[in-house]
Amino acid sequence: MKTEPEKNIAIETNNLSKSFEGKLVISKLNLKIFHGRSMGIMGPSGTGKSVLIKCILGLTDYEGKIFYRGYPLNKKTRKMFFNNFGMLFQGGALFDSLTVWQNIAFKLLNNGQKVSKKEALDAAQLLLQDVGLNENVSNMMPAELSGGMQKRVALARALANKPNLLFFDEPTTGLDPVTSRSIDQLISTIVKRREITSLVISHDPSSINRICDDVLFMEGGNEAWKGKVSEMKNSKHKLLNDYLRSA
Repeated sequence: MKTEPEKNIAIETNNLSKSFEGKLVISKLNLKIFHGRSMGIMGPSGTGKSVLIKCILGLTDYEGKIFYRGYPLNKKTRKMFFNNFGMLFQGGALFDSLTVWQNIAFKLLNNGQKVSKKEALDAAQLLLQDVGLNENVSNMMPAELSGGMQKRVALARALANKPNLLFFDEPTTGLDPVTSRSIDQLISTIVKRREITSLVISHDPSSINRICDDVLFMEGGNEAWKGKVSEMKNSKHKLLNDYLRSA
């Protein structure tokens, strides 16, 4: 089978391992996420899904290697990584003391570049439109918004620095089924239109199906199954099939 050239790989892990107090949480994981594709990481709780993101972000130490665009991630290359990176956190993680537009423009106003308040406000309002919200919510506080609206604002904030890489940690947690579908479809539309590489951590196969191109199913810190999302429902892997039926 012909493989995609290495230069097309956005994120790669090589024998990535992580232990907490002697317990192996991720074991020699080899993962490739190709430019412009969306990779879903799925599996039962405690299988290392969120820990994987922490390793990539440098929030915890690990064994093995992680590469970004072919460069090993270290203190020097992480600056390049963070300049091209955005994240939608599980709970949205909006700043309660800041207005909607200030949340969205936070990175623009705090990255050391000279951006005026008007420029930041204009950029935030354009992003609000991009995620399906009216600019009249600009001066509202996060607590005044519904859960779905907060997710949209958090997504707008993640897009503020025009990233080529986005991470999503359980993007629809706490939302009702209708709102979840709406947020999934919004994420899918935006990442495809902007040709953003994305990594989606989720326990929900429906979200993975709506957002992702590829999927890695983890069990006990290991790769249990990997393939295209379209192949997942026809997998012969018993553990994956059991998980899909129970989800």
